[in-house]
Amino acid sequence: MMMVVVAYDVKTSDPQGARRLRRVAKQCLNYGQRAQNSVFECLIDETNFQKLKLELLAIIDEKQDSLRFYRLGNHYQGKIEVYGAKQTLALDEPLII
Repeated sequence: MMMVVVAYDVKTSDPQGARRLRRVAKQCLNYGQRAQNSVFECLIDETNFQKLKLELLAIIDEKQDSLRFYRLGNHYQGKIEVYGAKQTLALDEPLII
């Protein structure tokens, strides 16, 4: 498993852009958790990373929107620092409810 950070900017000046924005966020939620408004952290394997990338590229309009993938690898724990109110869950640890 590797940590991939997905960041996107979707132009929402028309209804189609707002729809693309919702679809991108929904797809990202299928693979990880929201870290910021347009930033997701995904703990995935290479196969699912390629699948996610293809799904997102099929949604965005490359003439108006942007999409970035940051591959932090599987030794990502020491590479992420979080400050402030919005805390995220540790994706590689059990979730107890």
